Amino acid sequence: MNIKRIAEMAGVSVSTVSKIMNNYSDVSDKTKQRVLQIIEQTGYSPSNSAKTLATRKSNLIGVIFAGELNVEFTHPFFVEVLNAFKKQMGVLGYDLIFFSNEKFIHSGDYFARCQHFQVDGCVIISGQKMEPAIRELDQSSIPCIGVDLELTGSKSAYLMSDNFQIASKVVEHFYLLGYRELGFIGSSADSDISNRREAGYIKAIESFGMTVNRDWFVHGEDFFEPSGYAVMKQWLLSGNLPRAVFAASDLLALGAVRALKEHGLQIPGDVAIIGCDDIEACKYTSPTLTTIRQNKERLGVLAAHMLFDLINGQSAGGSFTVEPALIVRESCGSRG
Repeated sequence: MNIKRIAEMAGVSVSTVSKIMNNYSDVSDKTKQRVLQIIEQTGYSPSNSAKTLATRKSNLIGVIFAGELNVEFTHPFFVEVLNAFKKQMGVLGYDLIFFSNEKFIHSGDYFARCQHFQVDGCVIISGQKMEPAIRELDQSSIPCIGVDLELTGSKSAYLMSDNFQIASKVVEHFYLLGYRELGFIGSSADSDISNRREAGYIKAIESFGMTVNRDWFVHGEDFFEPSGYAVMKQWLLSGNLPRAVFAASDLLALGAVRALKEHGLQIPGDVAIIGCDDIEACKYTSPTLTTIRQNKERLGVLAAHMLFDLINGQSAGGSFTVEPALIVRESCGSRG
């Protein structure tokens, strides 16, 4: 059984059957019902089945890596979150469908594609330079869950690690070890997550009575290793180095470590480094990286359950934060 045979049995064109399967509105109800009845009687099961069309439930979840500068599949933090999300959605009876990045398509197309595939909901992974189509989707009738991305729609919710706690734990650790000249390496200036961590960092520094030196607060282009390397090279060339550095991601921190080692400096002897995320590589670098662990599995599982509740009308949205933890390793160790 195929779409051509369904069209022959219903006495309509293949394109009409296709329109009905994709829920286009320019087909009469009488024709639609006849085609749906044949699909059900024959047991034909295309990706959008008769059951899907009748109930408007596809058991599909859209996955969007948002932003003109998105993290895609190469970011170890979001990959682990998404793996946990995928497993839990599978337990709940859903499959995932991935959408290509909006920068290649016309504005507003996310919502149209979600309608086309009749997804039951979407998970949106935070990126940078958020495109307007993300905000349009957030404000639509499609349930959405944001990961590290604040959503405000009536059928949306979001979750992230507590970024102010992240920064506070870093400053407290620096303070107890006697570090007072503190620097920060962030992502681009329009990154919401980086800005949240920076704001929390400044607040914590001030709460301990230390001075914030703005010369040591620098933004790279993104969260990746080359940006951390470039920022540290900039400080090294200026001859004006902070004594301890908090990087908004582990990859930024690892880039800074590489630049310091190239200049023959010791970590933490000359400069102490703390990253954020606790990606797997932190355990195997030299020196191993002190970092803030975000509970990636918990974020993914919570995102799945929150989206499931939104889809089934059991939640009115809102937000949730996951508590971070300081993981002490060699790049900024314990008090002797």
